[in-house]
Amino acid sequence: MLILSCPYCGVAADETELHPGGEGHLVRHGPGSSDDEFESYLFLRRNPRGVHVERWRHVHGCGKWFHAARDTMTMEVIGTYPAQVSEPPSEILNALGARSA
Repeated sequence: MLILSCPYCGVAADETELHPGGEGHLVRHGPGSSDDEFESYLFLRRNPRGVHVERWRHVHGCGKWFHAARDTMTMEVIGTYPAQVSEPPSEILNALGARSA
């Protein structure tokens, strides 16, 4: 079972208390975007094998959205962090770098 720690309330919640929100750190194009850019944002996702950053919502807890970095092959959770940041924090990036070394 997948267990993620909510960075807001500190609860280690299993996946039944959470709701997945898809790939993290997507860039939404503005009203002047082309049809191809909008289609890419709406439908095309990477879905990699290995380390992946996703959005999750602590539905049966504080209700807030956060990001989780995890390995999709082993289900290992590298870390979680607030959704209001534009990129993973340095400790998550360092952990990801150590995994690839």
